[in-house]
Amino acid sequence: MRIYNRFVVTILFLGGVLFTFGQTAASHDTWKVGVARKNITPSSPVWMAGYASRISPSEGKLHDLWAKALALEDAEGNKSILITMDLLGIPKDFSDQLRVKIERKYGLDNSKIALNCSHTHSGPVVSRALKYIYPMEAADWKQVDRYTAQLETMLLELTGESLKNMQPANIYTKNGTARFQVNRRNNKEGELTPSTGLNGPNDYAVPVIKVEGEDSSLIAIVFGYACHPTTLSINQLSGDYPGFAQIELEKLYPGTTAMFFQGAGADQNPLPRRSIPLAIQYGKQLAASVEAVLSGKMDLQESKLLNKYDEIDLPLGTPLPINQLEEISKGNGYEARWAKGMIDDYKKNGSFIKSYPYPIQYWKIGNQSLFIMGGEVLISYAIQLKELYGEDSFVMAYTNDIVAYIPSAAVIDEGGYEGDTSQRVYGLPAKWDKQIEPVIINGYKNLLEK
Repeated sequence: MRIYNRFVVTILFLGGVLFTFGQTAASHDTWKVGVARKNITPSSPVWMAGYASRISPSEGKLHDLWAKALALEDAEGNKSILITMDLLGIPKDFSDQLRVKIERKYGLDNSKIALNCSHTHSGPVVSRALKYIYPMEAADWKQVDRYTAQLETMLLELTGESLKNMQPANIYTKNGTARFQVNRRNNKEGELTPSTGLNGPNDYAVPVIKVEGEDSSLIAIVFGYACHPTTLSINQLSGDYPGFAQIELEKLYPGTTAMFFQGAGADQNPLPRRSIPLAIQYGKQLAASVEAVLSGKMDLQESKLLNKYDEIDLPLGTPLPINQLEEISKGNGYEARWAKGMIDDYKKNGSFIKSYPYPIQYWKIGNQSLFIMGGEVLISYAIQLKELYGEDSFVMAYTNDIVAYIPSAAVIDEGGYEGDTSQRVYGLPAKWDKQIEPVIINGYKNLLEK
């Protein structure tokens, strides 16, 4: 009997040692995380972003638009903040100004701030982004400027609120899958039927970040997808399918903040499209994909944060001669407005810009790589980065700057909207030089080597 009792005591003692060791190891996985959200729905009718075909302001809403923040702090005190917005995009001047204010107030430099937009085509126009696409009057632009100023104030407040809301948490990551994106360059929308075979390239990944409190409560779900939110083209404000996906996840997990980020989906559309039921369907499909990931085994990430940022010069091609611009300016529509704007710029500056300072960013959350890019990035960049750095990598585009489409060298050669003329929407004087592809990929190689 005594031998038995000694045996029990010994086992209990060893169990205590093992338990203590387990707790110590787990402490390396503990983060501090804060979330916050603000309603950014315009309070009155506004011009909506994304389509040149719209000729009047918004007429109500399907649901509210949100800006949401996730603040991270690792075991060594390194911090960063991700802000997601139900907006088409923000231009670099707005982003630069806001990030300067965040750094002054909260001490976070550009490497630690990521401002991502869902790219919904059912949100308000912000600042002067895509300024040539909209047939707006001076009074309309004043209203845009007022909303933009309010947005900046709200995003600065949102940053502070998320940092104040810090609490201990664990972070898990994993990729899921959803297959409603269709490569719009290689599949004609009007010719697709339920039995049509689809052509790529595609990246169907659904990156998911799960944030759990110490009591295993679900604090936040951050998820992405690479597909244009262009299911809807009506004049009612909404987040399109990403908005419906966030709503669905917050219904499934009450008290949780669901945050969507847009991937490298510049050449991907949800097809079929053009109806509210389809937007809801795609939102539910995406939410179901996220739920499948959350319900399975995810990778627990060590409390270690790495943030890197750079701006690389992307070369532009040869601009059109002034006489051709003058001819285009005589027409109607956004290309005529663009040509007039380019002529005015040339008269003012005496030349056209030859390159653009393009933002690239890299975060490593534990062992999870996150590649963060500005502009409307085509899917081929996500594929290349995953080939180089691992299939499990996350890719986030439409962040910190909505400069223009970022096509591959092959697409620039092929032409079409993404490769040839889309830059006019964004006010660039020429399409990109084909060298932008190796410049971006080498830019990431250099960034990761620093």
